[in-house]
Amino acid sequence: MIIADVQTKNQMLQNIMLQKQTLSMQKKEIDNALEEVEKSNDDLYQASGPVLIKKPKEEIKSYLEEKKEDFDLRIKALEKQEKKLTDDIKESQKSLQAMMNQKSRTAG
Repeated sequence: MIIADVQTKNQMLQNIMLQKQTLSMQKKEIDNALEEVEKSNDDLYQASGPVLIKKPKEEIKSYLEEKKEDFDLRIKALEKQEKKLTDDIKESQKSLQAMMNQKSRTAG
């Protein structure tokens, strides 16, 4: 049924928006880490499980930039899914409205 379809798509849309928000927050953390890396003149320490490992600044910067790119790609993919679902929901709502209008005309 169209109503169930719209409800399912709305739930999927909420999940996508939540994932996008989570990724955006993680990306912001990486941006903050990159700012701190830029301020440093020395080698830095990177967490690897429960251990901190000393690494060159450029290596950590490169790692963080790759992570940031990964988050950007994932966010863009979610935005595409979000747009498609939003368009699908609008179309389903139009179909539902048309059905309701037709039923009210035939009932009246």
